[in-house]
Amino acid sequence: MNEGIIDPVSGFIYPADWVVRCADPAGLNAVSTGFAVLTSAGTVLKRGFTTGTTAAAAAMAAVLSLDGPVASVQIRLPCGLTATLPVTTLHAGVAVCRKYSGDYPSDVTSGLAIRAEAMPADQTNLSAGEGIGRYSRGTARWMVGEPAISTSAEACILQAIRDGITALGDSCKGASVKLSVPDGVAVASLTLNPQLGIIGGISLLGTTGLVEPWDDHLTSTIMDRVSGADRVVLTTGRIGLRYSRLLFPDHEVVLIGGKIREALDVAHGEVILCGLPGLILRYIDPSILEGTGCVTVEELRGTDNFVPRMEAALKQFTEQHPNVQVVLIERDGSTIGGER
Repeated sequence: MNEGIIDPVSGFIYPADWVVRCADPAGLNAVSTGFAVLTSAGTVLKRGFTTGTTAAAAAMAAVLSLDGPVASVQIRLPCGLTATLPVTTLHAGVAVCRKYSGDYPSDVTSGLAIRAEAMPADQTNLSAGEGIGRYSRGTARWMVGEPAISTSAEACILQAIRDGITALGDSCKGASVKLSVPDGVAVASLTLNPQLGIIGGISLLGTTGLVEPWDDHLTSTIMDRVSGADRVVLTTGRIGLRYSRLLFPDHEVVLIGGKIREALDVAHGEVILCGLPGLILRYIDPSILEGTGCVTVEELRGTDNFVPRMEAALKQFTEQHPNVQVVLIERDGSTIGGER
């Protein structure tokens, strides 16, 4: 009997019929281990590695190279998986890892080299050098001048350094590691960093350590992408984005946030509105909460009124907009309303 596959990164259960459609056994193995995703058409798309993971690999390799050349390292990712990344040892204490983007189509950091220099030390410390951006204005979390290294990425890098030190045994008590990105300044100009007040290079990021195989932040071209697609899925948030990509792999999927009206005005051809119910239901039926005593759609979902009100709203909207298909999903990707 064919069974579904659980994504160890997101927890999403790929249905058995998706698995049946896939004719790539090696790809299915990558899906089951978390290094790829499976779409409803049976297509396998490879995940890439974040800048944080890449930096961690370079840092660990630099530490290990104090004892000799290194060709690959195993990194513990923030999501709990262990990944093997190829690295290049330049000489003792210096190593490079190049960013692998998987099937992410427009990753401007793809192939970017992250360099690490390690020196034996009594204590372990990490510093950021050339090509790693710094905050030009203070935020609630970061002070002016601090390097743009996210908390999860920093933890991954430090763990990789500690793992390298442990592997060297008694010959190394600690290590001082400096990271740099030789082409970081040039590449950063192609990212959102200048708009975020990060100057002088790229950011080292990675909540899970993996890069999903699709665009999710091309905000400057949202309406152009919507109007230019004959088959488009409009989604309101990142959870909707993730599952829309899996459910409708042959469509252009665009994250529109709350700009539902604007997107529908320029969309044409086959149009699907997919996402969590909150924003979508409030848009297609502004009066959906009236008389319920509920303040939010989430609150309404906990009552017996939710299903009949949702179905009535979907029916009325579909009658008024026959060219727009609405699909409402749970946070786990399962469908709760509409058709797919």
